Amino acid sequence: MKVLFVLENYLPHIGGVEVVFSQLAEGLAKQGHRITILTHRIKGTKKEETINGVKVVRVSCFGSRYLFSFFAIPKAINLAKDADIIHTTTFNGTLPAWKSGFFNRKPVIITVHEVWLDFWDELSDMNLLSRKLHAILEKLIYLMPFDKYIAVSEYTAKDLEKIGIPRKKITRIYNALDYDLFNPKKYSKNVSRKKLSLPNKFLYFGYGRPGVSKGFEYLIKAVPSVSKALPDSRLVLMLSRGEAYRKRFEELSGLAENLGIKDKIIFVESVAREKLPFYLSAMDCVVIPSLREGFGFTAAESCAMNVPVVATNATSLPEVVSGKYILVNPKDDKAIAKAVVAVSKNKYKTSKLKKFLLSENIKNYLDVYRKILNK
Repeated sequence: MKVLFVLENYLPHIGGVEVVFSQLAEGLAKQGHRITILTHRIKGTKKEETINGVKVVRVSCFGSRYLFSFFAIPKAINLAKDADIIHTTTFNGTLPAWKSGFFNRKPVIITVHEVWLDFWDELSDMNLLSRKLHAILEKLIYLMPFDKYIAVSEYTAKDLEKIGIPRKKITRIYNALDYDLFNPKKYSKNVSRKKLSLPNKFLYFGYGRPGVSKGFEYLIKAVPSVSKALPDSRLVLMLSRGEAYRKRFEELSGLAENLGIKDKIIFVESVAREKLPFYLSAMDCVVIPSLREGFGFTAAESCAMNVPVVATNATSLPEVVSGKYILVNPKDDKAIAKAVVAVSKNKYKTSKLKKFLLSENIKNYLDVYRKILNK
C-alpha cells in the first residue's frame, strides 16, 4: 500500500503529534508499505531524505507552518498521484491533503486530536485576533468532507459527533506508547534520583508544555497545602521554555514567587523523550492538572512507569489513566493537594494497567485504510 501523509510538522521537529505519526509511518514502512511524508521545511533540514524507511519531502514556507497550508498544495497534488490513500491531521496539513485527494480522486482520512471550537478564548494564550482566526480555521476544517475521521479518544469521537460528523464516518484509534522505553523494570528510583541530583524527599512531578489548557497554575496553587501537610515534599516542574511558551513559563514562575513557595519547587529543564523515564522513575507521584486533553500522553507514560497519578477527570483522561491513580475535578487546587497527600500515604485507586500498543495502533489504521480502498 502507498500512503501519503500530509503533516505540518515531522521529524526532527519533536512533539506529541510527531511521535504519533513517526511511530505509525515507520511501523507501516517496516511491514513493506511505501510511505511518503509531506511536511514543512524547518531550518537545517534537507529538502528530501529517507528516515527509517520513510521518504520525507519538505516544502519551504519561509519558516511559517501556517503557510504550509497553501505552499504545500502543488506538491501534495503531485505526490498524491502515486498514492493509494492520503492521511492528514489537524491543523495546517488539512487543506493540501484534501485538495490533493479531490484533484486525484483519492480517499483522504484525518486524525483529530482535540476539538477546540468553543474553547479557543478560554484555553488559549494567543492574542484575541489569533484566537478568532484559529476558531474560524478549525470550523473550515470540519466543513471539508473527509472520507474518514480518526479520533484519538472516545471523548474526541463524541466531540466530532456533536459538531455534525456522522458516527459512521468516525473511528476511535488510541495513540500508541513505546513500552520498551517506558518500562519501569529498566529503572530504579534511587539510581535515577542520584543520576538527576534530586533530593531524597517526597517528590511530585508535573511536566509538559505549559499552555493554558494544561492547568499548571492549579498545581502550583496546590503547593502551599501540600507543603503544610508534607513539609519535606517538593514539586518538580519540567515545563517547556521555548519561544512559544516563554511568556507562560514566566507567568507560572512568577505565581510561585508570589505565593512564596519557590523553595518548595524544583524547576528543571525539558529533556529529550528518551530521558523522560529517568525522571518518572524518580518520582513518588505525577500530577496531570489538565483542563482538556485529546488523549493524554503524560497520563499514559506515567501509568506505564507504575507511578501513582493524580489527574483531572477532564475530557479523555479517565479513558487513559490506570494502575495507581486518583481523579479530581479540573481547576481545583485543593482537590489536587488532598490527592497528592493521599498518594503519600499510599491511598489511591488501583486497576489493571491499560496498554496502548503500537501493534494495535498500526493494525487499526491498516483496517481503516483497507475498508476505504475496498469500498
